[in-house]
Amino acid sequence: MALIIEANYSKKIGLPGYSSHQYSLTLRAEVSDVSQVSAKSQELHGLMQECVDRELQTTGFLPGVEPAKTNGNGRSNGNGNGHHKPENDKWACSDKQRDLIIKITDEHKLDKNKVEQLAQDRFGKGVKQLNKLEASGLIEELLEQTGQSKPRNQRFQKAGGR
Repeated sequence: MALIIEANYSKKIGLPGYSSHQYSLTLRAEVSDVSQVSAKSQELHGLMQECVDRELQTTGFLPGVEPAKTNGNGRSNGNGNGHHKPENDKWACSDKQRDLIIKITDEHKLDKNKVEQLAQDRFGKGVKQLNKLEASGLIEELLEQTGQSKPRNQRFQKAGGR
């Protein structure tokens, strides 16, 4: 009797600008005997890990990372303040929420990859893709982590009682 082994290997890496890339690979193999399962599994894992790691080394497009535009003499065509906001730097939440997320992250020197991973874990999408309600939840979580807000379960309790 033939046995089918299905193995999946997935890896996600955080990238600058609240971006991340993920690559997943699934392989199936057939073994003729249960005693071959461990060896075949180890072989598949090694092969998948090598392939996934190789593919992730080519990051491709990164939001917000683009070459500086110049006017031909090496000077920027920017707006004079040195800040250029790329067209693809759009956030789904409000501007105030975006600014607050950035302010909290910068002021508390939070790892942007960890903030991105928090958004992925809580909402299944990156920080820039969060809608207003989701961004509000992320802000609340960041405020709690940085000691700026009471946890939700303590927020409406009266002083000295429950």
